[in-house]
Amino acid sequence: MKILIVDDHGVVREGLAAVLRAALPDAQILQAADGASALAVTAAHLDFDLVLMDLALPDATGLSAVESFLTAHPATPLMVVSSSEARADVRSALELGALGYVAKSAGTSTLAAAVRLVLSGEVYVPPFMARAEQTAAQRQPSAVQELTDRQRAVLNLVRDGASNKQIAYGLGVTEGTVKAHLTAIFRTLGVANRDEAARWVQP
Repeated sequence: MKILIVDDHGVVREGLAAVLRAALPDAQILQAADGASALAVTAAHLDFDLVLMDLALPDATGLSAVESFLTAHPATPLMVVSSSEARADVRSALELGALGYVAKSAGTSTLAAAVRLVLSGEVYVPPFMARAEQTAAQRQPSAVQELTDRQRAVLNLVRDGASNKQIAYGLGVTEGTVKAHLTAIFRTLGVANRDEAARWVQP
């Protein structure tokens, strides 16, 4: 397993690396200090299982580094690790294709759990985001109706216990497309994981 950490602060990179080594002892950890370096390292190592990227990089503004990376390497799972807890940043990162968002204020156990979740093919939404959107969804009981037909089809298969690979095969799409649908579903329903999403649809 190979993971890339992208952050302009060396002490932060080392801290994240320490958490990853404890959670995933066999993982090979590489580091980059900015968006350009991240692209260069990834071009030389096209087998990254996960990229952890900060939003505040010296050669990027806002979410531009995330967008540039995912445009260049759309099949590489990316998770944002940022000091920002702005809901707009979380929402935008997930919409761009990030598979998770962890605030730097989170504990090491939360980061490790989020990494494992994303590596298993799930999408990690921070609890503060999920709670806020759950409250909004509770004011809109018809949230499921806001999903597209294809998203509802994915949600029904999630309810039935299908894996991302099984859903992709059943719908004739890629696993990346399934993950994108799940991101949109979680955001619309205000949930953090598959189990919570499945509760929105009856068997």
